[in-house]
Amino acid sequence: MRAWFVCTGAELLGLADEAVAGALAASQMARRLSGEPTQLTAWRREAALLRALVRDCRGEAWTLAFEFDLLRLEKRIDVVLLTDRAILVLEFKVGATQVSNADRAQAEDYALDLRDFHAGSRAHPIIPVVVATECARPAPFQMPLGMPGVAPQVAEASAATLPALLRAVQTLPLGTPLDGSAWLEAPYRPVPTIIEAAATLFSRNSVAEIAEARADAPNLNRTTAAIHAALAAARQAAERVVIFVTGIPGAGKTLCGLNVVFGQARHDGSAFLTGNAPLVAVLREALACNKAGISLELGPSNDPERRKRAGKLRQARHETEAALQNVHRFLADNAGRTTAPAERVIVFDEAQRAWDAAQAMRDTQRRTSTLSMSEPAHTLDIMGRHQGFAAVVALIGGGQEINTGEAGLREWGQVIAAAPGWRAVAAPGVLRAADPAQRLAMELPSWLTLDADLDLTVPMRSVRDDIAAAWVDAVLRNAPAEALALAATATLPFLLTRSLEAARAALRALAAGRRRAGFVRSSGARRLRAEGFDAQLIGSDEPVDWFLERWPDIRASDALEVAATEYACQGLELDLVGLAWGGDQVRQAGAWLPRRFAGNAWQVVNSAEEQRFIRNTYRVLLTRARYETVIWVPEGSPPGPFEDRTRPAAEMDAVADFLLACGARPLEAAAPARTEPALSLL
Repeated sequence: MRAWFVCTGAELLGLADEAVAGALAASQMARRLSGEPTQLTAWRREAALLRALVRDCRGEAWTLAFEFDLLRLEKRIDVVLLTDRAILVLEFKVGATQVSNADRAQAEDYALDLRDFHAGSRAHPIIPVVVATECARPAPFQMPLGMPGVAPQVAEASAATLPALLRAVQTLPLGTPLDGSAWLEAPYRPVPTIIEAAATLFSRNSVAEIAEARADAPNLNRTTAAIHAALAAARQAAERVVIFVTGIPGAGKTLCGLNVVFGQARHDGSAFLTGNAPLVAVLREALACNKAGISLELGPSNDPERRKRAGKLRQARHETEAALQNVHRFLADNAGRTTAPAERVIVFDEAQRAWDAAQAMRDTQRRTSTLSMSEPAHTLDIMGRHQGFAAVVALIGGGQEINTGEAGLREWGQVIAAAPGWRAVAAPGVLRAADPAQRLAMELPSWLTLDADLDLTVPMRSVRDDIAAAWVDAVLRNAPAEALALAATATLPFLLTRSLEAARAALRALAAGRRRAGFVRSSGARRLRAEGFDAQLIGSDEPVDWFLERWPDIRASDALEVAATEYACQGLELDLVGLAWGGDQVRQAGAWLPRRFAGNAWQVVNSAEEQRFIRNTYRVLLTRARYETVIWVPEGSPPGPFEDRTRPAAEMDAVADFLLACGARPLEAAAPARTEPALSLL
């Protein structure tokens, strides 16, 4: 049961405040969570208020679920109150004299979680309520119409006005009767963000609860079990193994990799390695804040306890630095040594993007290379220094290659074949890729064992449906009929507008509760400057603030001022995404025309490899959203004496027309709105 303590209204009438608080404290201790005296006081006060509420409203048949656990960074609803006709999400602010915007957003977010992820909530009205116990003048209650879904306004109540609010709720027409016992047994299957999932894994060391995120989660469970089985077999035989985990974008590859590092393999010495510097920086800070007890719900900088916990935060950052590392630095640091690294198990994120020998040995302005081989070759050389068991879990994301010098699966296959004592396990698809560079081998080699469970085929990122990734693939393959057919099967989560301000307004309207919105753009979309939208994330600190802080912090993604490029957002995600379409991917003669900007003009890209990078850039950008993506295609420059030839309107019109022909929904016709209609009652 997800609630820490459950009782009926009749049972609550027979319980003392101390008994309720004691039961909650016992549940807290069983979960190995620390408690504070102020929490016990708050629980006693809540019990007293709710007992009086039940008595005044004759709610003996109601069900009350205290501390209902949500898999969202260890958050819990104070109380879920179930009457026969409505679900009330009660967020108590004991002693508070007013209700803040943050309080409203918190309660609304909890209600949205129940609507989206709790099967027993979908047929009933859900009313979020902030109970500021000492508030003198709570806002008037806007009564919903009794339809299923979240009420249009977060209700406010004090200790004195809560009974009147409940009596008003009980005047709602009785639709499908709400059975408290059945509601408690209904599955709660959240789809956590990668940041939330990482924090949960880091604290609980298990993917089991996260794997219940979807009805189709057995796909994730099977892959997790296959990884563990391959690791266990290699450990028992004292062998060296590379385990390839393949999958479509958003299917849970990173989650599987984090589970290896934060799960059982943590005891062997393990690390998650990635060349994605923003992903490392964001996850490190998120995990450190979570471990130090600093809330990420409102952004780490807004937590009043941050300064008090600075010491804990420094220690937590040190721990996360060992678990999450930059792969290029890991290889460079170990390449010149002869000793084995501390880690016996490493997860190599986006392993198909590992550098080939030429890129690995190339000196740049930022570094002098210490490598003498490709990154796959150095990886096996470094891990092969261990006597006996050593493992590399290589995460492979097709269609994610966006840089030159990426070796592909072929290099891994050649290196494994030439490295004594190494074998590999992978799904059959690694031998069938259309691109020869992405085939592990041309035929089944003796060192490779096939396991179909190592391929993740079910998208997990999208909350509402599974067609987003397939639709994006069809669009980028220039298959409009296929894309349109997919769009006809469900409500497509892609909205299109020609107005930047309309895109901003839609993102704000769609981002209810604590849902996070933000803009993304291609790094090659150079002429967005002329549209007044050139700002993009730079460095390693800006992505951390962009992904973790919240408005009104202007550095946050939901300020909607600065866009993340494909380099800053790959591997991460947002609830709502605004995609600013650039002139680097336009239409010509019924096909996509990839371009690069040089000097003062666009140049057509003829290299097949660079064309693929640009196509994959838009694949990354179009698959970052958990809910809707609002695509903004600028109007461009109209013809005339002052026409800007780097962004002619006809080019942008052709892009917009093609996306609409593929099934993208016009934003203005879709009219995104946050709430259902309401009637003012009190």
